[in-house]
Amino acid sequence: MNADAGICYLDGAYLPLAEARVSVLDRGFIFGDAVYEVLPVVAGRMFALEEHLERLARSLAAIGIAPPLTLAAWRDCLAGLITRNGGGNLSVYLQVTRGVAPRDHAFPSAATPTVFAMCRPLTMTAGISVVNAVTLPDNRWLRCDIKSTSLLANVLLRNEALRCGAYEALLLRDGWLTEGAASNVFVVSDGVVRTPPLSDRLLAGVTRGLLLEVMGRGGRPCREEAIDERTLRGAGEIWITSSSRDLLCVGRLDGVAVGDGANYPVASAVLQDFITYRDQRLGSGT
Repeated sequence: MNADAGICYLDGAYLPLAEARVSVLDRGFIFGDAVYEVLPVVAGRMFALEEHLERLARSLAAIGIAPPLTLAAWRDCLAGLITRNGGGNLSVYLQVTRGVAPRDHAFPSAATPTVFAMCRPLTMTAGISVVNAVTLPDNRWLRCDIKSTSLLANVLLRNEALRCGAYEALLLRDGWLTEGAASNVFVVSDGVVRTPPLSDRLLAGVTRGLLLEVMGRGGRPCREEAIDERTLRGAGEIWITSSSRDLLCVGRLDGVAVGDGANYPVASAVLQDFITYRDQRLGSGT
């Protein structure tokens, strides 16, 4: 699918993505006054839709935008989008802005939110993929729990990682791990899987939450607890997780092998458990 190909949804209408237009006075364009979600679709079926829409509702509430659609309306809207894009494995991007208004930092007294959604092909993974990462200072704002479209800091961090020959940047604030520039982070040490606890300094990743659920059901030791830089660097395994890539293992961090640099037994077992869990939910329509 080309960047400008496919059908998108914009304010109640389905149309070719290349023909979609939004006013330059939209506050999403002027201020980044908007929030978004990215939802995986497997074989034409939406996965974890309710979790994604619950997080969208939290982000909207945090910035004072009333939900533009009900859960049922979102489901119908996205189902129509998926069908029009041929189904299969897709990544659905949806965005809600505060809408069009004269440029002013103050919220407009009346504005209609702009609702936009589009699809991209999604590559599904059946096994462990390994990437490299670097550590960088977390210099973002203090409300990273809001899934805001204002991602310039994340963009700069991720591109610094790419410039260094790495796939992702793992972020440290005052010596403590927060998350990746575009992912959540897990570490395995002493047989225990750990991930930083939720706070306003990191996003409540849907895949993060589902992995914790899967590990809890399977009786695997896992904890939400603060992770300092020493623990990160001494980990036997490091994972980065997201809705579009599931779970990736970090082979080298800042040029140094993680663990033995070749084997990821905990990640392999957890990923297979997660794929089984996802297949079961998809089969039951959730």
